[in-house]
Amino acid sequence: MRYRSLAACLIVSSLVLAGCQRAEPPAAASAPASGTSATPAAADVPADDNLNAVLWVQTSSEYRALTFQTYRAAADHLDVALAEANWDALVPDERAATAGLDGSLKPAVIMDVDETVLDNSPYQARLIRDGEGYDEVSWAAWVAEKKATAVPGVVDFAKAAAAKGVTILYLSNRAEHLQEATLANLRAVGMPVADDEVFLGLGTFVEGCEQNGSEKACRRQLAGRRYRVLMQFGDQLGDFVEVVDNTAAGRDALMEEYGDWFGERWWMLPNPTYGSWEPAAFNNDWSQPIEVRRAGKRAALDMAP
Repeated sequence: MRYRSLAACLIVSSLVLAGCQRAEPPAAASAPASGTSATPAAADVPADDNLNAVLWVQTSSEYRALTFQTYRAAADHLDVALAEANWDALVPDERAATAGLDGSLKPAVIMDVDETVLDNSPYQARLIRDGEGYDEVSWAAWVAEKKATAVPGVVDFAKAAAAKGVTILYLSNRAEHLQEATLANLRAVGMPVADDEVFLGLGTFVEGCEQNGSEKACRRQLAGRRYRVLMQFGDQLGDFVEVVDNTAAGRDALMEEYGDWFGERWWMLPNPTYGSWEPAAFNNDWSQPIEVRRAGKRAALDMAP
């Protein structure tokens, strides 16, 4: 998965690389022999699993059309959600006893942050350019830059919701120490941020609920204690409901149970660049060598309908 420095910039020149500067070509490539091309042969450049996905997010009209479509459709449902007293976007196990259905709680929507509100594809492009994978150090550095842009359509939706008295809650798996930079980035792109309490990141304490890794169930419960949750937005199945069995069968079972919620209470944003759907194909074991993980993905393709 690693690119040579010259090949990296040649291949990902179409991607928006925040802070990217073209690497100096290696000496052997700086003066090609007469009649030859300076571009490395395709066989010399290892494939990157994420190249097409990141390119699609950054350059395709189809991606922007999907995100605009999602947020516009959600806005059209907002008045119905506000008007119906029994409208609730939390699954039964995660909602408070009253869930605000008695009118005692203010309305809110829950929004994941990454790839739902903020577009981090420039960070993904950097990883492709540099032949690297995700790590907490490079991710924290990217967040600190506060350069992520808004997913198309989200700001208009959020402002319309806020104008109707709906609080926007940001339920994110960003670590607690990234809260300040995250809120600054959200404000910079025009998202409504009522106060620091609307950010429910990793490390948020929820009394009476035991956190299971990075699952969001406890924080959704907390949201349900404070607000009547009208809608949820995310780019992963786990942004809406706890995924206890992260296998194809387990994920299909959740879709069978809650599929009707999408397009009314739940709103999914497109994200082909990463997600829990990927490790579901190789037993959720990232410690395996890349070729073993790829073999799991190929086997999953063979088993697909």
